[in-house]
Amino acid sequence: MSIYNRYNPSPEYREMVEMYATLHEKGADKAPGTTNEDEHRPPEQTFAGKMLASHAPTVKTMIERTGAKSLLDYGAGKGQSYKQKDIQIGSVVAPTIKEYWGLDEIRCYDPGYEPFNQLPSEQFDAVISTDVLEHITEPDLPWILDELFSYARCFVFANIACYPAKKSLPNGQNAHCTVRPPEWWMGMIHGVAMRHTDVSYQFSLATRTGAKKVLGLAGKRSLDHHTCERWA
Repeated sequence: MSIYNRYNPSPEYREMVEMYATLHEKGADKAPGTTNEDEHRPPEQTFAGKMLASHAPTVKTMIERTGAKSLLDYGAGKGQSYKQKDIQIGSVVAPTIKEYWGLDEIRCYDPGYEPFNQLPSEQFDAVISTDVLEHITEPDLPWILDELFSYARCFVFANIACYPAKKSLPNGQNAHCTVRPPEWWMGMIHGVAMRHTDVSYQFSLATRTGAKKVLGLAGKRSLDHHTCERWA
């Protein structure tokens, strides 16, 4: 078990929250070695939460299977997908994500974004965390994963990138500060989930495949998704 917890996080965690607050306010630079690495992403496009729609069908399936009616988005960024009307989800155009999921309540939490930085005090049927866990330093992952499960009555869903990000932190570090193979993540997740045997979960662990460069040019790379799940 980690020596760190919510009330005593690591120094790296405290520094990370401060850096993400800066990124939300000032925007983010591209990581060195990426295409157009001098490009700067403006604040409104930085951790906007717009990629949520790609995971919405999976979350919907879990909601229908468990009968969940309330949801916490842990690490929601700016949560812009929740404000979007007539949102495209696969081949479907939904009035809103909330209506697509058929939920009564959605709460957003993100420690680095002032409008959502208040930690909830209650549980929710479902907890999701998309494109978040790879941004957390290793010493704090055990207690943060435990917190995800502790907030959930029915299920946890998360996706994790097992490769470097295209963005840099203000200190120059890659934004994906924990880059580990799926097997490592599965062991970490299993160790925490065993303390919450009444909560179902699904984690999607993504790795990049294909050559990074072909004859000096950027080659086409795709994602492989490795699923780690349990139904209570």
